[in-house]
Amino acid sequence: MQRFIPSEFGMDPSRMGHALEPGRVTFVDKMEVRRAIEEANIPHTYISANCFAAYSCPNLCQMRTLLPPKEKVQVYGDGNVKVIFVDEDDVATYAIKSIDDPRALNKTIYLRPKENILTQNDVITKWEKLSGTVLEKIHVPADEFLASMKETDFANQVGIGHYYHIFYEGCLTNFEIGEDGAEATLLYPEVEYTRIDEVMKGYL
Repeated sequence: MQRFIPSEFGMDPSRMGHALEPGRVTFVDKMEVRRAIEEANIPHTYISANCFAAYSCPNLCQMRTLLPPKEKVQVYGDGNVKVIFVDEDDVATYAIKSIDDPRALNKTIYLRPKENILTQNDVITKWEKLSGTVLEKIHVPADEFLASMKETDFANQVGIGHYYHIFYEGCLTNFEIGEDGAEATLLYPEVEYTRIDEVMKGYL
């Protein structure tokens, strides 16, 4: 039996009905595709991969750069909101395994590798230990972070909205997986997923 896996890896759009403008359009568009799939009775699996590790961890979750900060790091709020980071190759591995798995049919598969569920503070601490560098932490309150939307272009406004939901609201971890979903590391415990320390070592 064929299985359709739409290219929507990231946050689960079905849980983002409250998303801020203009980033809301990302989830609206994805839900339109989902509705079309389901109305056509196409066998499917949705993959909620959360944050890509190589994109989010070496830069310590900073926007507009992929490289580690050298002196200062912006911390979102108190930095203690739980976020899920998944290595990009592991995302592909879990997606491929789900293609012909009847347990994943017409469900959302959430990628939640236990050791990669970290706060931003955890990520910063890991980098400081690996690099031997102590960074100055600049805590950014939620209202100040959202206010920065006014000073930037459309693409960054979308990014700010998404970061707000992830790092201030905790949208990746603030819900339980229901009967319409399953957790990848429980379905496929044989996969040796990549830990964040390993990802960061490549940037030393």
